[in-house]
Amino acid sequence: MALKSTVFKVNLQIADIDHAYYADHALTLARHPSETDERMMVRLVALALNAYKLQSVCAGDGTLAFGAGLSDPNEPDVWLRDFTGQTRLWIEVGQPDDKPVAKACGKADEVMLYCFNHAAEVWWRGIESKLSRLGNLSVFRIPTVQSQALAALAQRSMQLQATVQEGQLMLGDNQQTVELECLRWK
Repeated sequence: MALKSTVFKVNLQIADIDHAYYADHALTLARHPSETDERMMVRLVALALNAYKLQSVCAGDGTLAFGAGLSDPNEPDVWLRDFTGQTRLWIEVGQPDDKPVAKACGKADEVMLYCFNHAAEVWWRGIESKLSRLGNLSVFRIPTVQSQALAALAQRSMQLQATVQEGQLMLGDNQQTVELECLRWK
């Protein structure tokens, strides 16, 4: 019998001072049985860091949502689609192979990749030359200590506040806060 995804409900208040974007998002996260809390929370961070694009790219007339992720390798972890259904932003989390990333670059206006675990540097050294030719790809590194700290925020029902200021994200609930700044690799 196949294991089912675990559902997490998130009320996320975003105050993106850098982009003058302030909004509340009621989200449902389905965590695949093989996905860790750390990876799930990195998906949430990626959404929080890019939520402002609902306004700047889609003028408020789009959908920002979690994709099928690990359940479907042809779907992004997070995506932004405009009212015509065009994928404006495709976000991947982890250390994927170069071929799916290249395919995503052909399907979306912009592709962002957020790497987060201790092996990210080794992965990047091995794949950097293959990804460097992709003009609409950005690659970011979330430091391991911060990504692991994010996992401590994971609960089945979350009330989180995300503040983005000067390129840094502070994500927290009423008891703890994680501060992180993504390192841009490409």
